[in-house]
Amino acid sequence: MATQRSYDIVMFGATGFTGRLTAEYLARRMADTKFRWAIAGRNRAKLDEVKRALVAIEPKAEAVAVLEANVESPESLDALARAARVVITTVGPYALHGEPLVAACARAGTDYVDLTGEPEFVDRMLERYDDEARKTGARIVHCCGFDSIPHDLGAYFTVKQLPSDQPIVIEGFVRGGGKFSGGTWASALGAFAGAGAYYKRRMAKRGKRAAGDGRKVRPAPARLRFDRELGAWACPLPTIDPQIVIRSARALPEYGPDFQYGHYAEVRSLATLAAGAVGIGTLVALAQIPPARRALERLRPSGSGPSEAERARAHFRVRFHGRAGERRVVTEVRGGDPGYGETSKMLAESALCLALDRKKLPERAGVLTTAVAMGDRLLERLRASGISFEVVPQG
Repeated sequence: MATQRSYDIVMFGATGFTGRLTAEYLARRMADTKFRWAIAGRNRAKLDEVKRALVAIEPKAEAVAVLEANVESPESLDALARAARVVITTVGPYALHGEPLVAACARAGTDYVDLTGEPEFVDRMLERYDDEARKTGARIVHCCGFDSIPHDLGAYFTVKQLPSDQPIVIEGFVRGGGKFSGGTWASALGAFAGAGAYYKRRMAKRGKRAAGDGRKVRPAPARLRFDRELGAWACPLPTIDPQIVIRSARALPEYGPDFQYGHYAEVRSLATLAAGAVGIGTLVALAQIPPARRALERLRPSGSGPSEAERARAHFRVRFHGRAGERRVVTEVRGGDPGYGETSKMLAESALCLALDRKKLPERAGVLTTAVAMGDRLLERLRASGISFEVVPQG
């Protein structure tokens, strides 16, 4: 495990939209937390501009180092990984640009966090680098933003309210609003383009990974339905989030002897549901055609994103319905702008947790989920930072 390193955290991709927000969050944390960190990227002039903005936010940021590194230069990534205890990366789409840095961190025994929501990338990293990361002590933790912390830690928080010696069923219902950046748009289009082939590969492997201790862990049967308790339509949501929850459940015995999880979008009207289905279906179809995909990418260029006012209006809520035997519980995770304000916070706090809370974390290494790698300690950090994890009183 990384101990004697020049920096506690290196923020790679600091000149991008979400990378800059994450760097600004870290700069603000310097007012009450002592840590050594650096920003990194391929363009020195833009990095210097980011540093000037950080110093304007917090004068202590004058101590932040500036490092040059490029995904096309493995040597620069190896140097970056060897210098840091934890590397944050916002350089996507991860399917195109992410693997070299994961490989460098796995080799160097350096902890790693990102904000990917790309299922195929995460599966590939698990297959290729889990063994090496276990040997070197690296903790490779994907999906440390809105994909998938509210869902992974929300399910974990819900499980903690239920008896662990009985079968547990949890359903998560997601509601929110907000716009997304050019980087997120490009990642989504890439995922849409490869969705068919990925689905076939995943079905071929289905059932090969088990809990390993005789427990059953599986997705709950999902169907479109009107949920009277929610007062809304529950639409099965095939994002990466349920896959992450299932991975956590396989690794942690407190999820019970038989665990099921279902994941849904909470939609108020059938008209909204139909419009969303048509829109996504159209995007998936167009993403299969390279010229059309390139035209769509130009609608939201790299580095662009919602304004501060737009982010201020954004919000999210994930409500979990859990049951185990006679015990029923409803919990809720709630926050502000899911894609950027809260994602940059979740990403930065995940890195701070790995870098500064080592003695309070489980002794685990490999390609991990947030619940498995950081669990209770990250929950504490996020609640202290203003993201709500609460039990909802039932009348």
